[in-house]
Amino acid sequence: MIVRARAPLRLGLAGGGTDVSPYCDRYGGRVMNATIDRYAYAIIAPRDGREACFHALDVGREETHACDRAIDGSGSLRLLKGVYARVSRDFLNDERPPLSVKTFSDAPPGSGLGSSSTMVVALVQAFAEYFSLPLGEYEVAQLAYDIERKDLQLAGGKQDQYAAAFGGFNFMEFYAGDRVIVNPLRIKDWVRAELEASLVLYFTGVSRASAEIIDQQVKNIGAENHDATEATHRLKEEAIRMKECVLKGDLRGLEATMQAGWEAKKRMAAGISNPLIDRMEALAFAHGARAAKVSGAGGGGFMMFLCDPEDRIGLSRALLAEGGSILDFHFTQQGAGSWRIG
Repeated sequence: MIVRARAPLRLGLAGGGTDVSPYCDRYGGRVMNATIDRYAYAIIAPRDGREACFHALDVGREETHACDRAIDGSGSLRLLKGVYARVSRDFLNDERPPLSVKTFSDAPPGSGLGSSSTMVVALVQAFAEYFSLPLGEYEVAQLAYDIERKDLQLAGGKQDQYAAAFGGFNFMEFYAGDRVIVNPLRIKDWVRAELEASLVLYFTGVSRASAEIIDQQVKNIGAENHDATEATHRLKEEAIRMKECVLKGDLRGLEATMQAGWEAKKRMAAGISNPLIDRMEALAFAHGARAAKVSGAGGGGFMMFLCDPEDRIGLSRALLAEGGSILDFHFTQQGAGSWRIG
């Protein structure tokens, strides 16, 4: 039997950063996001012998480990090994079965689309399917979060795991004690279509490491840095406004909210913006953009631009002339899913 799973990547529309501790523990976080038809994939198959093989197909990395020994949780394949180790511990009585675990993604690491966390969700979903584990969306997302943030000690928030597990447009609430409430939104078809026609998703060509930016954000909140904390409060308010604008189809309000959120986010930590991002933002506004932001922690990866649909081609051409790439996409309502072959 072979099991395949996939989980959708997400666009962070508003409130990103308020889902990171200690802010969400002290004040409560609010995030607005939506998943797109680009995915992280996981494949699990049995192996002969007493070894487990981990293979990230898109980056060409592979490791084989004896099943009767502890799995080293470091290195470029730590996400794959971390999920395998946690599932073995929590659900298989520490038995480590001989498996082939493979992954690949439609987006590069550091893209700002939540690719690492989405990969962990796809892996958890694949293991749940393979071993018939009774895990719903909340359980899959929480387990993925625990593996990535607690077991592997990778910096970040909570929104990516829940977006990948649930799929669709969601308004999320984050509280102390890892309490999360996901509110799926019923978006009118014409609003979804207009957003798809208006959003330009541009990859800067710079794959940034979000951990350093998030660490600085955590330190600023922990030290009660007034400006950073007030900026994060503003981000939370903009997430609430974004939800209202999307539900009502208030596209001009949505543009204003996205831009206000981006201006607030830049105050949260150094490195969220940089000369390249500033230059691309100025170029975009000169070619019809009405709002701009970086998707994810900042520093690079994908930038999002809102424009009138008739300005989309001209804006895209101007951005492409700078050497990056445009990602075409559609919104998707489906979250993580899995299936069996053979």
